[in-house]
Amino acid sequence: MYAPAQHDEVTGLVNYIDEQLTAIRAAAFGLTEEQARETPCRSALSVGGIIKHAAYVMRGALERLRAEVTEQPVDAAAYAAFTDSFAVRDGETVAGTIEDFDRVRAQLLATVAATDPAGDTMAPPAPWHGIFDARLIHARYYLVHLVEECARHAGHADIIREQIDGVAVPTLVLTLAGASANDFFQPYQPAPGTLLA
Repeated sequence: MYAPAQHDEVTGLVNYIDEQLTAIRAAAFGLTEEQARETPCRSALSVGGIIKHAAYVMRGALERLRAEVTEQPVDAAAYAAFTDSFAVRDGETVAGTIEDFDRVRAQLLATVAATDPAGDTMAPPAPWHGIFDARLIHARYYLVHLVEECARHAGHADIIREQIDGVAVPTLVLTLAGASANDFFQPYQPAPGTLLA
């Protein structure tokens, strides 16, 4: 949990983004490779796929935060890359996806920490929302959107994990953080050899 604090704005944003990324990653804790690929809901989403997609989102965020992006192609190649970002393919492992996630996460958090939320940047077109031109924004707009995007996928990961074995992601986050048992929380015990165990 990002505990109440008197941080400056960008530190708060870094912590809120990191909190959501922590939840996404924790959803894999104690799963086997096979379980992390399961799609137990009516969608094609899996815990491993969400982790892979989160890394895809973070790469896009790095590009947006490091350079002025004024175009966003919506062609077959872009759609294929987006769709592929949700699936751990043959030849990939969830463990490898988590390692990639961790590398990109560290880069993203450092980049966000160095961003002035009041600084000007561009929002590329979003034709799926009827926005066909790039628009000047403050970085704050994009950073808050990034919190929203990560939170959405953290929620997806939590629902999928609960469908697999009934374990809620907050329990996994607290366990990974080393929290002590109390009236509200009992640490999760992963099977040896499972992801993040």
